[in-house]
Formats: sequence, structure tokens, C-alpha cells
Amino acid sequence: MRQARLGPRGGAALWAGKLTALMSRALHVGGGTTLPGDVSRWVDRRILTKLAAGLDGGSIVVSGTNGKTTTSALIRHILDSQGRPAIANQAGANLIFGVTAALVDRASWSGALPASIGVFEIDEASLPLLVTETGPRVIVVTNLFRDQLDRYGELETTAAHLRRALTQGPEGVTAVLNADDPMVAALGEDLPRVTYAGVEAPELLQPQLSHGADAKFCPRCGSPFIFEGVYFGHVGHYRCPRGDFERPTPEIAVTALEIDGIDEMRLTVRAGSESAAVRVPLSGLYNVYNVVLALAATRAIGVPLREAAGTLGNFAPAFGRLEKVAVEGRPAVLLLGKNPTGFNEVLRTAIQFGKGRYFLLALNDRIADGQDVSWIWDVDFESLKGVAQHVVLTGDRALDLAVRLKYAEVPGDRIEVVTGWEEALSRAAQATPEGETLFILPTYTAMLELRAVLTRQGTLTPYWR
Repeated sequence: MRQARLGPRGGAALWAGKLTALMSRALHVGGGTTLPGDVSRWVDRRILTKLAAGLDGGSIVVSGTNGKTTTSALIRHILDSQGRPAIANQAGANLIFGVTAALVDRASWSGALPASIGVFEIDEASLPLLVTETGPRVIVVTNLFRDQLDRYGELETTAAHLRRALTQGPEGVTAVLNADDPMVAALGEDLPRVTYAGVEAPELLQPQLSHGADAKFCPRCGSPFIFEGVYFGHVGHYRCPRGDFERPTPEIAVTALEIDGIDEMRLTVRAGSESAAVRVPLSGLYNVYNVVLALAATRAIGVPLREAAGTLGNFAPAFGRLEKVAVEGRPAVLLLGKNPTGFNEVLRTAIQFGKGRYFLLALNDRIADGQDVSWIWDVDFESLKGVAQHVVLTGDRALDLAVRLKYAEVPGDRIEVVTGWEEALSRAAQATPEGETLFILPTYTAMLELRAVLTRQGTLTPYWR
């Protein structure tokens, strides 16, 4: 164990945070994933910097709109398999307080850390502060999509947060960027150390942008991009017609892939002259990017590609992200969807790869979800028409979903609005025939509510464990 040098104030902050976590869990008012960080930072605003200094191997930070939790979990899994366990905010508390709470939780009462490396997912707006306080070795940016406009504003505002963090990073930091997302790729300009990751499988490109695509214009001259095709959203192969900007050639890329239902993907990944076969129990094109970005991040700190790829066969999906569960004896899959592109992709995964016909959709409008739910009109719920046999709607804004599905022309006799989380789960399970799978697609706080019911029933373990 490496002993962090805390000093009297830092020691008091650590003890205050650890005691807060113990009380929070004992009183069943939470998992101690955020509040201990608030308390510790109130006592000593430099507590995160002091604790992070005890990570001899530095840290890997993951940011972006979608995929942070899964990409971070993949990185941790690879490092664990290498005998390099990491400290992480794996419960998904991705503000600066959550990262602080994770280090406070794992440190001993004297400040000794049981691991030499950190893996932290972080909200885009909080990334600059985290970079300042921890000085990471690697910063991963997954993608940029419209998300919670009432909190973040337009994408240009979010991109500015990321750009500031990347340019102010410590000397020697490596940026791992998604080459197929134009707004993310543009962040790499003038950075000294950049690794681009992407997908080189042109046969899977779709010819047209979806109506909800965000990044359509060249960041230099404003001309509409020419897209050779997209994998989803605006993520694909693109170039400026004036030659001012084009997709960078990825240094590490998926060159072939096969998705076998919702249980497994098989990929071929190339990095220079080296290639590796990857088998991972995930599904969906969006998870292809999570995998290649995780491989690029661990490669940046010295893990050979083939060794990292060979570890992923027994990866366990993060909570709420292709998490499998039984609901009253029926197999079910939890698929988090929190913005237009994310929801479109989990719908696509459930329908195209999971052959889903029975659904529970849950929509909340709490602060962590974004209180403006107008984004549901950019979700392609029309994909449910002619496919869905029964759809249970629940959550604080279930009636908004009911209106949206009406305009998507999903037959009204196949839609049921159910108040109450437990009742909704029960009704959805009862409506799912034997031999079928129930697909549960909630927004973030709705997912936590549904998981809490399943945890009380003994089906799942708390998300913070």
C-alpha cells in the first residue's frame, strides 16, 4: 500500500468522509457514493489531490456523453486481469464529489491506498477540475451527443469543457479520442499525444444520418459534412467538402465484427501491424466503441493489445447496461437510455439483436435525468410499431411516453401505463410469455428505482457494491 501524505487537515477530511459513508450505509440513505466526497472536500478542498498523489501508476479518466461507465468497467477488468487492480468510482457517481468519495472509501483510515492506479469516469463539465486535481496519465473521450440541454446547453459548450481539460492536462498525458465522432476528433488538434480509435467496417455503415444527428458541420469552416456513412447518430466516416477537416485515420480500429444476439460480440481489432481477436459478452454497435476505446486506453499505459483483448471473455456488464435479471421468473435485460442517440441504440439492440417484443419503458425528469423531456421526440420509437407486442410505461413522465408512442403509431391496445415501480415490473413480467425476454429501458433515476425494487426482492445486489 502507498501512504498518501495528508497532513492534519487531510486526515480530518478522510475520517469525516469515511464516517459519513458508514452512517449513510447504516441508515440506508444511500451507498455512500457521493456525500462522503462532499463532506471530505468541505473539510479539506485539496483532499482529492492529496489522495490521488498516492496512486503511483497515475489514473485513467473517461468522459463523454455515452459509454463512460461501460468503458471504465472494461478498463478496470483489463487491469484486474493484469494483476493491477484499480480504484474507481464504479457506482457511477461521476461528479468530482463521486471521484473523491471513491478514493476516500478505498483508502485506509491512515490514508494508505490498496491500488496503484485509478480509473475514474467523469461528467464532461467536471473534467477540467478533475484533470487539475489529479493530473491523469490518460484522458478518454467517448463521444459527444445532445444530452440534458437544461444542464449543459448546446454541444459546443460541452466540447469547450473537454477542450479546456485536454489542453490543460499534465505533461505527458495521452488523449484517447473517438475518431468517428467529428466533434471528439476535432479536440485532438494541436495536442502533443493523441491516440485515435474507431471502426473500419464499411459494410456496416448506414447511408443516411438519423434526423436526430448532432454534428453535421465542419468545425473549421461550417460546411455540411459529406458522410460516407454512419454507424449511429453522427458517428461514422466523414469529411469536409472543402478539405478543411476529415476523419483522422484511427491508430487502433475494429476491422471486423459479429454480434451474436445480446449475449456476445466477436471483434477483430488492429493496432499498427498487430491484430487481436476479441470476444466480449456485450451487444450493440455503441459497445463496439466502448471496447476499442478501452483497449486503446490500456495500450497507452503499456498493456499489449493481445493480452488486453484476451481478458474480455469473462467481462461482466456494468449495472443497468445490458444487465441480465429475472423478474417473476421471466428473463429480463436492463438497458439504460438517457438521451436521443443512446435510447435509439438500446432500442436497436433490443429489437435487432435481442429480437425483443415485450418492453418496460420508464421515463423520469429528475435533476440527474435532465428535467426537459422534449428529447423523447427525437427517439425513433417508430421502430416499435409492428414489433412490440406489449409495452408497459412507468415513471414520473409515463404519460409523456404514452403520447409519444401514440404518434409513433404503436397500437394503443398494446400500451399500458402503470403507476409504481414494483407494480410496473410485475405487470411487464406477467405480460411477457414464456420463452420471451422482457427488455427494460429506463432513464437514469428510473433505472435506480427499478434496481432498488429488484434489490429488495433479492434479485440484484446494490449498484454501489
